[in-house]
Amino acid sequence: MAQILAPSAQWQMRIPKNSMPASPLTTKMWNSLLLKQNKKVAAKNTGRLRVFAVNSDNSTINRMEDLLNLDITPYTDRIIAEYIWIGGTGIDVRSKSRTLSKPVEHPSELPKWNYDGSSTGQAPGDDSEVILYPQAIFKDPFRGGNNILVICDAYTPAGEPIPTNKRHRAASIFSNKKVADEVPWFGIEQEYTLLQPNVKWPLGWPVGAYPGPQGPYYCAAGADKSFGRDISDAHYKACLYAGINISGTNGEVMPGQWEYQVGPSVGIEAGDHIWCSRYILERITEQAGVVLTLDPKPIEGDWNGAGCHTNYSTKSMREDGGFEVIKKAILNLSLRHKEHISAYGEGNERRLTGKHETASIDQFSWGVANRGCSIRVGRDTEKNGKGYLEDRRPASNMDPYVVTGLLAESTLLWEPTLEAEALAAQKLSLKV
Repeated sequence: MAQILAPSAQWQMRIPKNSMPASPLTTKMWNSLLLKQNKKVAAKNTGRLRVFAVNSDNSTINRMEDLLNLDITPYTDRIIAEYIWIGGTGIDVRSKSRTLSKPVEHPSELPKWNYDGSSTGQAPGDDSEVILYPQAIFKDPFRGGNNILVICDAYTPAGEPIPTNKRHRAASIFSNKKVADEVPWFGIEQEYTLLQPNVKWPLGWPVGAYPGPQGPYYCAAGADKSFGRDISDAHYKACLYAGINISGTNGEVMPGQWEYQVGPSVGIEAGDHIWCSRYILERITEQAGVVLTLDPKPIEGDWNGAGCHTNYSTKSMREDGGFEVIKKAILNLSLRHKEHISAYGEGNERRLTGKHETASIDQFSWGVANRGCSIRVGRDTEKNGKGYLEDRRPASNMDPYVVTGLLAESTLLWEPTLEAEALAAQKLSLKV
């Protein structure tokens, strides 16, 4: 993400009562998604993301498609709420649906719900009930109408957050007055890789072989250079429909790899938006018959890994004299490098090697316009004396609640000793 501009006005995550449907996604967008399986895809041209079904000679699936895409809004006030939560691995998304008696505008209007935690690796079989607390609402691009997606976090029946509930601690950090007064902004660059089904090999790659070396694929166009654009575009539009603060997308350095950016978002909103965007991406790749992976190094060798670079600024960083505040933040981050690395995603050691636009996982570094550093500061920030920093260490499978909360904690709440601060400043050539 090149620049942090201004956050969205969706802090309360409200849904407008009379929101108009989004522009249609047409059948043509899906032609490249079925990997030449000689199956014909059909869809009606309507104002939301359609649910697609494969045609059959006896038209049975045609009739099912009509029911899947049925607009029930004129006939009932009831809506479908898709409750979404994070599973036991800390990276998998789970969901289930329930009917509500009428449309809602705010999470506080939604009932708590429960699920079987023993089936997600989050509770023992003899005490398996886990409680879902609705936290954020988005419009449902798959069902359309007044139907919604609901981001939840999970608690024990006694009201204690379960171990995989990272949102609870992040919300506590962002509600701290010292943090809230600094209005922390985040712009998160989510990279991901598309894989062919069954063989689990990148989309567009010859099975069991490799394409030409990296170089022609980044932000490229063409059937021999860009693989999965329709998935990226469908995801882009679906996120805009949902109300996610998605700000852009592009093809990445490794063929079959893509990136989208979410933000600038304020505080806990950043994590909510990333998790909902990941859920939508999982659903779209499910429909396309393509496998999504957030592995930080899906292909070993001379290929770029997948990160989740996190752009960060505070009110003080964005005001005159902010560059000195950024330097102080970098100093704090250098002193907590191990704590951050341990929380920045599984398998990140395979990605942070010092090659392929990464810094070594064992050594903290920073620089202006240097993509081989742990922390990058943009040229405009240096020139203007204010702006933001980019933490390039998080892996593509990082938990955005953990990363955003930790950045705010390390730069706004944590204070190093004077001796440690002086030694770090000397080592990093920082004058603060």
